[in-house]
Amino acid sequence: MGNRDLLLSIDNGTQSLKALIFDLEGELVAKEQIIFEPYYSKNPGWAEQDPDVFWKSLCRACQGLWKQGEYKDRIAGVSLTTQRSTVINVDKNGRPLRPAMIWLDQRKTYGQPPLGGIWGLLFKLARVSNTIAYIQTEAEVNWIRANQPEIWADTHKYLLLSGYLTYMLTGEFVDSVGCQVAMIPFDYKGLRWASDRDWKWKILPVERELLPGLIRPGQPLGSITRKAAEETGIPEGLPLIAAAADKACEVIGSGSLDPSTGCLSYGTTATINITSKKYVEAVPLLPPYPSAVPDYYAVEVQIYRGFWMVSWFKKEFGYREQQVASMKGVTPETLFDKLVEDSPPGSMGLVLQPYWTPGVKFPGPEAKGAIIGFGDVHKKAHVYRAILEGLGYALRDGKERIEKRTGIPITSLRVSGGGSQSRNAMQITADIFGLPAARPRVYETSGLGAAIDAAVGLGLHGDFESAVKAMTHIGEIFEPNLENHALYDRLYNEVYQKMYKHLKPLYESIRDITGYPK
Repeated sequence: MGNRDLLLSIDNGTQSLKALIFDLEGELVAKEQIIFEPYYSKNPGWAEQDPDVFWKSLCRACQGLWKQGEYKDRIAGVSLTTQRSTVINVDKNGRPLRPAMIWLDQRKTYGQPPLGGIWGLLFKLARVSNTIAYIQTEAEVNWIRANQPEIWADTHKYLLLSGYLTYMLTGEFVDSVGCQVAMIPFDYKGLRWASDRDWKWKILPVERELLPGLIRPGQPLGSITRKAAEETGIPEGLPLIAAAADKACEVIGSGSLDPSTGCLSYGTTATINITSKKYVEAVPLLPPYPSAVPDYYAVEVQIYRGFWMVSWFKKEFGYREQQVASMKGVTPETLFDKLVEDSPPGSMGLVLQPYWTPGVKFPGPEAKGAIIGFGDVHKKAHVYRAILEGLGYALRDGKERIEKRTGIPITSLRVSGGGSQSRNAMQITADIFGLPAARPRVYETSGLGAAIDAAVGLGLHGDFESAVKAMTHIGEIFEPNLENHALYDRLYNEVYQKMYKHLKPLYESIRDITGYPK
């Protein structure tokens, strides 16, 4: 490819879009970020966005890159990673028929007919009928069909955000296998659309012809069209290589290709993942998602509101810190980190269960958050630290679930995402897990993971193992404080692990009495 030694990654997150240029050693050469409101809400619980916001942000970000240096002629190819579970209905010309439903959308569709036939009987015997009914209620496709039938009738393709941006770049209705994370009729074990007899078609009624073609990670999705080149500045004809959803890209971008390496993502949703050749459900009936490596799985446990809780705390209780930060000319995060330093490990007995948003199976749909152990000694600093500790406990629980299901111990941690920039959050993680916690040298791990897919797909690295070895590098390592670990170990085993079992009946009563969560 001559001097084409750079890779362009597009990373469309929940609150911003980044255009990133990496070299073949994984160094970030250039970056342009466009911030946008994550969603707007016409009704309580709704979360929507104009798809044009994403496309225009992509165009602006790429055009901003070209102003930073002479990179265009050195770009060998493009890759794309996006937020998960955001859906867009388009017509035959790829024009959106309605706003995108963002993954944070909470609207529900009640009154769906229960799954019948042999599948209904089998699920009833397995005592998971309620889980199936929950999926039906939560699925975006059911809401659109029930409430906007005219939109569904005009829908030519039902796409994830990744598929929509792929169409805008290439003119092709295709998407990566690695991006299929949503309530859609996808076979997570076979890594393809579900077979005709699969029960998913009955509870997620998308006509097969409305779904895009699927391409394996590392394979070409198409080429940049002339129209896309004019709007983005990306050279016409460059290949767009299939990558994966943001969390899957984070895993390989953090250097985790081995099931003994746990990858923690400290983002809006906090997760712990491993890369596995085997199909393993960390929580029964909740499938692993496609990896950014073809034919592999990203075994994952999610904490749905994750580091959103930190943002929530700052917004609701951190006004003073934000004012002081503005006066002192420092970032608010500096002062919030000081709150952690002003409270001891264990938060003087405060223990938080971070189920601010219920789950499908664990936690169940009745789940709520809880903080126990309050006394007159507690201040705001203790609550803030308890949030970080509660997230650490929940992710450690996820680690143990993954280990139990795979039979392989997780012996090292990689931590990425916004929360990983806090030294105190990193130290708390190491102390709770009792393991070294390392953050990658390059912060943009999701974009880097997508670039790794492009590097392998273009033959610039021979395989994923050599690409990950060459392009990912460990930054600072936080060793566990054994005294703190002993304290956290007791709180985790003797308190945190018992909270959900004891509080679950109370959560169910709260739901019955108040109707929340529905």
